[in-house]
Parts: sequence; C-alpha cells; structure tokens
Amino acid sequence: MNIPANLKYTKDHEWVAIEGDVATIGITDFAQRELGDIVYVEVETLDQTLDKDEVFGTVEAVKTVSDLFLPLSGEVVEFNEGLETEPELVNTDPYGAGWMIKVKVSNVDEIADLLSDAQYKELIGA
Repeated sequence: MNIPANLKYTKDHEWVAIEGDVATIGITDFAQRELGDIVYVEVETLDQTLDKDEVFGTVEAVKTVSDLFLPLSGEVVEFNEGLETEPELVNTDPYGAGWMIKVKVSNVDEIADLLSDAQYKELIGA
C-alpha cells in the first residue's frame, strides 16, 4: 500500500499536499482500494468557500457513493477536469493524476490537525 511520507492525511482517507497557501486534495490509495472501481467524481463546489469537514463532492464506485470531506477550510479554486473523462485515474494514480481539487487555504492553523504518514498508517493498520 502506497502512503507517501511527504503528504498529510485525514481520518476520512484523504491526502493533502500543501504548497504555500494552496492544498491539493485527493483520496488515499487505501480509500480507492476500499471503494473499488471509481466510475464518477462529482465536485459542484468550485469557486465556493467551505469550512473544514464540509462535503466538497462525491466519488462513485461500482457499488457505492461516498461523500468527500474538505480537510481544510478555504476556497475550492480548481477541479481536476481529467476526472470527468477518466475517473479511473483515482484508482490508477491516486497521488498523481488522480488528484481531485485544489483549495486556497483560509486557516493555515488547521494543517496541524492533519495526520502524518505514520499516524495514517496506524489508523488503517498498515
């Protein structure tokens, strides 16, 4: 199971890459394996400012639909449009081409609440 050390994680199985005041967010390798084949990613919150833990979209797999929770408060500034035609990128490259959104972070103090790779491994029993 791939859990890159350079990323932060949430208990909701999302990963976060911080670059300045912008966070790139996707779901973890563990999450995509649990969901199975991803067939659709929906994000209708582009250009909206949301609070931490609000739903920013959904991911649909063959057997289930799951909400996606924003790990940091801020404005959703970009959606990975490649997922509209190739949602399976979430399965094949969850930490690369399968990223979901970029958020302009409004409260950098919330970053301290995210999990390290070691804490995330402990959470999932890896």
